[in-house]
Parts: sequence; C-alpha cells; structure tokens
Amino acid sequence: PQNAPDVPRPDAPLADRLRPRALDDVVGQEHLTGPEGAIGRMVAAGRLSSMILWGPPGTGKTSTARLLADAVGMRFISVSAVFSGVADLKKAFAEADVAAKAGQRTLLFVDEIHRFNRAQQDGFLPFVEKGTVTLVGATTENPSFELNAALLSRAQVLILRRLDAAALDKLLARAEAIEERPLPLTDAAREALAASADGDGRFLLNQAETLY
Repeated sequence: PQNAPDVPRPDAPLADRLRPRALDDVVGQEHLTGPEGAIGRMVAAGRLSSMILWGPPGTGKTSTARLLADAVGMRFISVSAVFSGVADLKKAFAEADVAAKAGQRTLLFVDEIHRFNRAQQDGFLPFVEKGTVTLVGATTENPSFELNAALLSRAQVLILRRLDAAALDKLLARAEAIEERPLPLTDAAREALAASADGDGRFLLNQAETLY
C-alpha cells in the first residue's frame, strides 16, 4: 500500500526498527484499535472521521495515525506544530485539494496540534468541513483546554493510555526477537527498566538499546 512505512535501515534506532507495521501491532491501545474500539470500527467501515489522539509520549499516536491512513487507503501527510508554519499548512491543504479532485482522500496528521494558536487552528476548519482532509491531531495536553471548541466539535477525542507492564514487556520481547538475543537483565532489573519508562514505549526501547 502506498502509505506503508518505509522499511527502516538495519542501523536505525531500535524504536524505529520496531515501529508497528499494522494496527494490530500497536501495543497497549486495544481499547481503540480492537474490533470494538473506535478506531477498529472506523477501519472496518472504511471511513475515518477527524479525531484528536490524546495521550502521553511514547504511546503510539504517530504510528496509529500513519497506519490508519494505510488501513483505509488514504494519502498521509504529516506536519508538526513545533516545526511547521502557515506556509507548510497551505501547501498541505493545496496538495490535498488536488488529490481530492482526483478522487484520493487525504489524512492530515498534525503532531503537537495544541502548539498551534487559536487562529491557526481556525484555519483547519474550512478544509475539515469540506472534506478536503480528514484531520488527525496528536496532543499530550488536555484538548478541552488547548483546542478551539469549533475544532473539537468536528473531531472525536480518543484517549491513548500509558503502556502497562504487559505492553512494555511485549515491546521488550520484540526487541529481543529483532536483536536475536535476550537482554542481559535479571528479572528484577527487567522490571525496574519497565518501571523507569513510566508507560513510554519509545523511552523503554531507547533504554533497552543501550544494553546491547
């Protein structure tokens, strides 16, 4: 599929090499991605509504958005509110408009969407209303306080959970599989490593990589 993530280079960081390749690979968010979850139901229907993914760092917000686009055959455009300005957004909307005329739908992923000011957030509205883009915003902050009411009224807020012990252990097992050897840890040290991650999968994998 056109949006399938590129295969990471063998020398890429462990967290990149272990990025999920399908929604089923996303750990710890089964309440959203499972058959009865909001995302699972949207994918089954083949139709996405605009949404805000709210959750702590390292819980899979970016991966989920990219895999969502792939699952329903949409173009994927990503911008970051930290690094992107109005010009980047205008370019993204213009590209989406051209694609829409050709019958191709676009998922616009906006990372750290709460960093855009109110006027910039208002700029999304016409394109969301027209259906030029399906907006998927990611935020670590409470959307009720950080996002415009008008934008929130047009998007579903989905909450991603901190990764629990079972999800973190699953990530460590995947790391051991890809490295083809176990982590050099006692059971107690392994538990301490997972506890130090505080539910952040990316942090956990970065720490695990230093042990190899």
